[in-house]
Amino acid sequence: MDVLDRKNPQGLRWVLRGGAAVFGLSALVLLVSPSTFLSLLALPASADQEWSMRMIAITLVALTGNMAVVSVSASHTGVIVASFVMMLAAGALGFLTLMIPAAITWFTVLYALVGVGFSAAYLVGLARWLRPAR
Repeated sequence: MDVLDRKNPQGLRWVLRGGAAVFGLSALVLLVSPSTFLSLLALPASADQEWSMRMIAITLVALTGNMAVVSVSASHTGVIVASFVMMLAAGALGFLTLMIPAAITWFTVLYALVGVGFSAAYLVGLARWLRPAR
């Protein structure tokens, strides 16, 4: 048995599902109304920017699907590896959001906190999974 398969990372499966839901909602808003998202981030809306937001939305749809599938059907090892990757990505997304080349708005701060919050949830889940049984 692989060392990563020693116990079920059930908590991380739920974090992946929650992250998939948040990314899915973001993808929906970006597809339907990219100008709203741009406005909330205090970025100028243009045809180029809206096209970019829709392209990001399609990528988020793929990520949402992958996260959902991993959370439901991946091996313990798959969940652990995906959670580690998502911990890094969510944290980077949160911090990069604060480096936006625009004024910081309440939405910018909220969006960054969601990213950092998910990163922290993955970190806690991984730490709990790694902790020896007591």
